[in-house]
Amino acid sequence: MNTKKSGFNTKLIHAGELDDQFGSATVPIYQTSTFKFESAEEGARCFSGESNGYIYTRIGNPTIDALERQIAILENGFGGIAVSSGMAAVNVIYQALLASGDHMVSTDAVYGPSRAIMENHYVKYGVQSTYINTTDLAEIEKAFKPNTKVLFIETPANPTMDITDIAGCAEIAHKHGALLIVDNTFCSPYLQNPLDLGADILFHSMTKSINGHADIVGGIIVSKTEEMYKKLRGMMISLGCNMDPHQAYMVIRGLKTLGIRVDRATENAEKIAVFLENHPKIAWIKYPGLKSHPQYELGQRQMKASGSMISFGLTTGFEGAKKLMDNVQLCLLAVSLGGVETLIQHPASMTHSKVSKEGKLKAGITDDLIRFAVGIEDAEDIIDDLRQGLEKA
Repeated sequence: MNTKKSGFNTKLIHAGELDDQFGSATVPIYQTSTFKFESAEEGARCFSGESNGYIYTRIGNPTIDALERQIAILENGFGGIAVSSGMAAVNVIYQALLASGDHMVSTDAVYGPSRAIMENHYVKYGVQSTYINTTDLAEIEKAFKPNTKVLFIETPANPTMDITDIAGCAEIAHKHGALLIVDNTFCSPYLQNPLDLGADILFHSMTKSINGHADIVGGIIVSKTEEMYKKLRGMMISLGCNMDPHQAYMVIRGLKTLGIRVDRATENAEKIAVFLENHPKIAWIKYPGLKSHPQYELGQRQMKASGSMISFGLTTGFEGAKKLMDNVQLCLLAVSLGGVETLIQHPASMTHSKVSKEGKLKAGITDDLIRFAVGIEDAEDIIDDLRQGLEKA
């Protein structure tokens, strides 16, 4: 079925389908490490690239391919590269695009491990990095150096919910001969399409809203061009961080309901954000759907809806935050996001604990910051849980 002109939810169900010889209504799980050849000549043709036949699951697999095609279609990219985790996607990008002596500019509040591995490990190999507030395009321009190869942003940022202008970043990066990479995990393809706004590469932790059920770990990279796709895919194969076929099957199954899940979680988040903004124990709140958000207008232009992620702080500071997290009953005290369940966590001591204290403070990751990932439960129940938790905070 040609789904190019279909609506988004139709693509979620039908894009990337396989022509299965038995007429399976769902993508089968090709749970195999290797594939047999019809002849020695065919095997040679596969290895030379003259044939598109399958060789070995680290290199390619029909189940994984179906998922890769589907996400690439949803993101309007050339091709997708499914990997074993979101951090595998980050490392494939770093390894493929950065060498000793190269420099990267990135969002200061980017996902903690994406920053920590650069500052603590890639620095050993001579890769330089600068972390700044990328909501300020002038600051991005100032941070560029002659050896800057990559501008790596996350928007909205994790966990501060700062919103960065993707089109503005693309203009700056390309002017300097650099590539723009966007972590699109918070939004998913349903709410934001960075390649349409000028990005060269995007990636997702599919562990989050793309899969949506907190039962697998996975990542995917999508490239705008064939040339870059081949470069990134070659690196993934060399690193050996491919996705497993059963993982891919689980993501394909979860992906089918992405639209209705995100709609419901966003609807909930909008109600919860209003409740929190008006609660006397809330010192501050950042949610893209609130007009009080510093980049509200940009978010309205760049995102199709405001999403399900909220960050806020309490008037009672870190001690109050701990009491709230220890007293919620419906909300799960757990990291991750984008699932059907509502999660609450403390980034400074959890997801961003490996970032230096100075780096956290500069990025706005304060000790009172709570990250709240809204699920699809009844909004009134989530609000009631927050209300009783805040009474004890």
